[in-house]
Order: sequence, then structure tokens, then C-alpha cells
Amino acid sequence: MTITEQALDRTRTEGARSAPSPTDQDFAIPPEGVPEPQRMAVLDKLETYFADLQGRFLGYQTNEDLKLREPMARFLDYHFNNVGDPFEDSHFTLHTRWAERAVLDYYAKLWRAKPRTEVDGEVPKDAYWGYVLTMGSSEGNNYALWNARDYLSGKTLMREPAEGGGAQYVWVQDTAPADNQNAYSPVGFYSHDTHYSVAKALRVLNIPNFYEVGTKMYPYANPLNPGQPWDHEVPSTGGDGGPGSIDVDKLATLVEFFASMGHPVVVNLNYGSTFKGAYDDVEGVCDRLRPIFARYGLDKRKVRYGRDENGNELVDERTGHWIHVDGALAATYAPFIEKLVDAGEITPTTPLPKFDFRVPEVASIVTSGHKYPGAPWPCGVFMTKANLQMQPPEQPAVIGSPDTTFGGSRNAFSPLVMWHFLAKHSEREQMTMIRTALEVTDHAEKKLKELGGTWEAARTPLALTVRFKQPPPELVHKYSLATIPLKVGDQVVHYAHLYVMPHVTTSTIDALVADLAKSSPVSVPMQRGGTNLATYVDGSADSGDIARLALVRFSDSAF
Repeated sequence: MTITEQALDRTRTEGARSAPSPTDQDFAIPPEGVPEPQRMAVLDKLETYFADLQGRFLGYQTNEDLKLREPMARFLDYHFNNVGDPFEDSHFTLHTRWAERAVLDYYAKLWRAKPRTEVDGEVPKDAYWGYVLTMGSSEGNNYALWNARDYLSGKTLMREPAEGGGAQYVWVQDTAPADNQNAYSPVGFYSHDTHYSVAKALRVLNIPNFYEVGTKMYPYANPLNPGQPWDHEVPSTGGDGGPGSIDVDKLATLVEFFASMGHPVVVNLNYGSTFKGAYDDVEGVCDRLRPIFARYGLDKRKVRYGRDENGNELVDERTGHWIHVDGALAATYAPFIEKLVDAGEITPTTPLPKFDFRVPEVASIVTSGHKYPGAPWPCGVFMTKANLQMQPPEQPAVIGSPDTTFGGSRNAFSPLVMWHFLAKHSEREQMTMIRTALEVTDHAEKKLKELGGTWEAARTPLALTVRFKQPPPELVHKYSLATIPLKVGDQVVHYAHLYVMPHVTTSTIDALVADLAKSSPVSVPMQRGGTNLATYVDGSADSGDIARLALVRFSDSAF
């Protein structure tokens, strides 16, 4: 019996109890190294700790039912690396591009993207392109927003002769026309419930959000609250007390203001928001924004990138908008909810919004592989359309493959793990898996609400998560719960949530509910300023009041 099996057996027979946590001292490395018996003892302690927590791991959206030891352990004795483009061969021969391409094809079908089937020996320009991420969806968000920035700011890659032969690559930047100096100054939009990686990526990429641009350039023109300071993010419907989806009316109002000022726009939408599991109405948003884009020339615009030998301008036709969908969790499982609805097997109380490439304005989608279906480490999938992709230099000599991804070296194990899951589980099995997860979430919602109003249990429709007031620290640790402060009305309320991943059962939920019934929500002391919501700020000293520009917000931004 393995350590994991022993821990699970003890949990079943003795009830859940915490195994001792490893310490820094356990892992200290003296100059002479650590003898093998001691090394093995430390690793055994670590596995016991993992195994003890795994069965009741509720707070974060990762699948702990992996069972990868038997099929995958053999590959731990190899270093393999998918450096470079997934669709181009590399000199690095130890790779898993075959598995990666199969995974990408699978997601392209799931997300209704145009396949990469060659026509007359070439891949269509509007076919999908993507890659399997080494990090989670945060890497995909960074890559999508980087691509959006260059696409919307009028940058184009050119190849010119280099001195001494060969070629050199240079970025060509179109000049903004005289009648619109903002034409290549994109502005970012994201909701209050958006994951913090988006705000961080915008900051790293120097893409200002609407609050920054509005505060600096249009300080008295806030269209949501005339004469008042600009909101830091696009408001969510109902604020912190609402379901967590973006307020479409307010987004449209803000986008129209900046489009009227000539700015191109980058909009991040969430599909399965981090804390509440909310679904932004991607199709509804695009329906609202489409006439705005047309009205201000953001549906089609010409971007110059040089002249031909006859002196004629070389021009790209592009949009002045980029819609990115952060589907870190739900973009993988929601298509199976849609299949269940289409098959008449479930009848949701609210429609599931469309989010994929069926919506023509969607430029990029990202999802995490370590959440659902599950992997031992962070990974995910990024996808866009080939005609939106900004191409980097074609042929780095050292790897023999275009360096088209965010990083250099890329985890080649992740595509293999994801391929194994998708190859092992048919669409029918995945539909059953997701239906079971919805049923367990229904059970969790029911049981938590039966505890009464003290715990304030709530659930966003069709989400795999239920939120409730934060329990004492020992229960937060026992069930690995995620916690976060939310501003509800004039009060800051500290909440926890659980996520129903495939490893979570009704028995696990019942154990949590039994523990909550014997406890009470924590009372967190208010910090200076009357809230517990910390914010990093930046600003300008050009004005007397020093306009404050938000960088990263902790409220409602979770794993």
C-alpha cells in the first residue's frame, strides 16, 4: 500500500486529521549533503502531507484526481522540451509536439476555431494558432495582451537585408494620422471580478487601462459618473454582492467614450471568474460593442507598414479592437455543459453564454490545464487566429524553429499529460464528469444554505463554486479554503469558497458542512481606513491632488 493509499485509508477509518507539515529545517542542505535515509524520510513526510490534504482539498480549482504515476512516471528520466513553434520542427529532438498539436486540434474543435487544414499547400490565414502554456492562464493572458498591444498600436514585423548578407528583422511602427493622435494608443478594459494577472500584465506591457487614461487625459469627463473620479475597473453587475459578471451597459458606455476619442480598445472578458465562477456574456458584449466599433471606425482600419518598389503604400486591414477571453477554468468544461443542454440532459435556470470563436470579435482565448482536466503542475492552452498573430523572427539558428511563444524553453510534459486525459476520456465521459460536478455543487449549495443566514452561502448560476463567510483558520487549513474580502454595501465581509473539481464528493462536502455547523464565521478586525482592502497605488505629482492610479487590487482577486 502506497503512502497516498495509507493516508486515504486513515482518513476513511479515523476521520480527517492534519498530517504534520514539512519544515524548512527538514529540507536544509548542509555542505556534505543529506544521506539517503534522511532524504527518503523527508520525501515520505512530504508525500504524507500531500496525501492527507488531497482528499479534502476544496478551496482551489485544481483537480486532485490525477492517477498519473503508472502511465507517466517512465518519462521522468528524460528532459524533453517543446522550445519554439508547435507547428514547426526543431533541432531539439526530444519533444512532444505531436501530442501538443493533438491537444490544440482538440481545443480548436471545442472552441469552434477554424482548423489548420492546408489549402493549396498553405494554412488559411484565419485558421487557429496556439500553443500549450508552460505556466497557467496568466502566461496566456500576458501573451494575448502583448499580441493585442502590438496589433492595435500599428506595429508590423519587417524583414530587411542585413549588412554582409542574410536578413534582419525590425518592427515598423505606423504613424498616427494628423486627425487622430490616439489611433495607436490602445486602452484596456477589465471588470472588477477579473483575475489580478490581467492588471499585472497590462502594467508590465505598459497598456494603460481606462482609469489611467481617463484620469490623466479626461479627468472631468467620466461618462458613468460625470464630474466624479473614474472607476478603477469596469463595474461588475451588482458590485461585490452580485454574481460576478461584467456590467455590459457600463462597459459599452466606457468603450464608446474612448472609441469616440479615437483610441483602439482591448477588452478582457472572464469565463468562469476566479472567486465566483461567473460567466461574462461574451456574445452579448460583442453584440453591444459591434455598432460602437463600426460607428468610430474600429471595425476596419488601414495600418501602413512601408512602400513597395513603385512607391505604393503597403497596408494591412485590421480592426481597432481586441476581445480576449480569460477562460482559465470554464473554457474547458463549459462546452460540455452546452453539450448536456443540447442533448436535453440538463435544463439550466439561466442560459450559458457563448464565448468561443463562433463570436467573430473574439481574438484570443486562454484556459488552464491544471484546473480542469488536471495536471501535476500549472499549464494551459492559448489560442488565437493566425491572421492576428504578430510574427517574431522566423528562424532562430540555435533551435531551428520560429520563436513564436511567450518564453523560450517550454514544458513538453504538459502536452503529454493533457493528451493522456483527452485520449482516455471520451466526450461522453466528460459530459458525465461535468454533470456529476454540477450535481455535487448543487448538493453543496443546498447543504450550506441549510446552515442558515449566518454563513451567507451563495452561488452564481452554473458555477462549480459556492461561497460562504470565512470560517476559523483551522478549517481554512483543513479544507485548503480560498478566502477573500468583499465590499458588500458599506461593510467588508470576509468570504471563503469551495470548488467542485472531479475529486470532490458529496461526502467531502458533508464533512465540511458538519465542521461549519460546529463553528462560526470569523470576525476580522477592520484595518486603518475602515476596510481590509489593500491597494497598490501610483500617481502623478503634476496636480495638487496627486491623481492616484491603481496598479493591483486584492479585493475579489483570487487564485
